[in-house]
Amino acid sequence: MASPRTITVVALSVALGLFFVFMGTIKLTPRLSKDAYTEMKRAYKSYVRALPLLKKMGINSILLRKSIGALEVACGIVMTLVPGRPKDVANFFLLLLVLAVLFFHQLVGDPLKRYAHALVFGILLTCRLLIARKPEDRSSEKKPLPPPGQAGNAGNAEEQPSLYEKAPQGKMKLS
Repeated sequence: MASPRTITVVALSVALGLFFVFMGTIKLTPRLSKDAYTEMKRAYKSYVRALPLLKKMGINSILLRKSIGALEVACGIVMTLVPGRPKDVANFFLLLLVLAVLFFHQLVGDPLKRYAHALVFGILLTCRLLIARKPEDRSSEKKPLPPPGQAGNAGNAEEQPSLYEKAPQGKMKLS
């Protein structure tokens, strides 16, 4: 049976992946929701206006919106379907995108209700990455604790010394 950690990582990967495929698709095409697509176009125009450096680099609102949407779709597909290390890489890229979007929302002065979803999904991406990258705790599986009242194997070199063995030797100055 799969561990709770594995189930959590898989559930978060699929849910987050599908969310970002959906949001990326909205940025790319009006087929899912014409109103949401129009709102995305308006928002990205305000982002480019608020950050003149993008215009100097030759990035207009259409290029910014479509590149972020394409990256969201690609990373969302990887998060949903591809096993192993690529999920963590996609997770990291999506986390960077969320941070950029939060920066854009702050830059144009949007109220919290306009970017609360980005904040929540940024937290979920962070949690998924931390859980996925945490090493398995296998030391407790390999070596069970000895029953109470027994000191364990005296010849075991890996055994921890008792507190009395670790105590410093010699005189202690008390003041």
